[in-house]
Amino acid sequence: MIYFLTINYYSTPLVKKLISSLPDTEQCEYKIIIINNSPDDNSIKQLENEFVVIFESTHNLGFGHACNVGLKWIYEQDPQGIVWIINPDAYLSENPLDKVRSFFESNPEISILGTIIHTPTGEIWFAGGCFTPATGTIATQDLLTHTETEYVTCNWVSGCSLIVNLRKFDNVPQFDRAYFLYYEDFDLCKRYALQGHIIAVTKRFGVIHQPSSITNKYIFRKIKHSTYSYLMTLEKYTNNLILVLRLIRLLAYAIVLIIVKPQVAFGKFSGVLMYFRRMVSNTLH
Repeated sequence: MIYFLTINYYSTPLVKKLISSLPDTEQCEYKIIIINNSPDDNSIKQLENEFVVIFESTHNLGFGHACNVGLKWIYEQDPQGIVWIINPDAYLSENPLDKVRSFFESNPEISILGTIIHTPTGEIWFAGGCFTPATGTIATQDLLTHTETEYVTCNWVSGCSLIVNLRKFDNVPQFDRAYFLYYEDFDLCKRYALQGHIIAVTKRFGVIHQPSSITNKYIFRKIKHSTYSYLMTLEKYTNNLILVLRLIRLLAYAIVLIIVKPQVAFGKFSGVLMYFRRMVSNTLH
């Protein structure tokens, strides 16, 4: 079975739109799993039914940790299942479920599959992720426009629309809980690729996404968490020289932004401070 896994954070109208874009459950067999990261958002409960399962968290767990809750439950129910992790601010434009089943029947070697992601205006927002350890560059790259192959292998795929083929895993796959928000998708792909899993992206099916329609409400927190996660990722997958050079550039850019974009600037400073506190804590322990 296919399981759609999404995380709610004060975004019930978006989740409702996502659900409404899915095919009729009488025609296709699937379930929707919602992890409610905003426990006082009672409006999400109106969406629960026999096909929609909602798990309440006691507090905001962050994206990766919340996904872990859903992945664990799904794996316990159906270790052969297909889990489509999808942002609440994304939705489908057509019924892709038969294509998804057919894809994994034809390509059972894929463990983690990203899909092409378009904006509402039709522009490509994601079509593959690349990583250059020698420079610390983590970037998106259009790997799909000029190919007709079923899939293209890549370094990482976006958690906005990420499909996990559970039958490829001996244990439930999990995000690193050290990541609260941002770069947890990159880390997931890198960790499992190092274990021999195949990471790929396809344009056979995809989603439409309104970029940052949720996180742009909280600019300071968005920049703080993305900065912290970025530095932690550089620490894990590059070397100390690259980390220090990137950190210096990040701080210099933050100083420049103090006047014109103070929320962004102080978000960066706060993220760096979080990272330094983590380093000190790890050193003491």
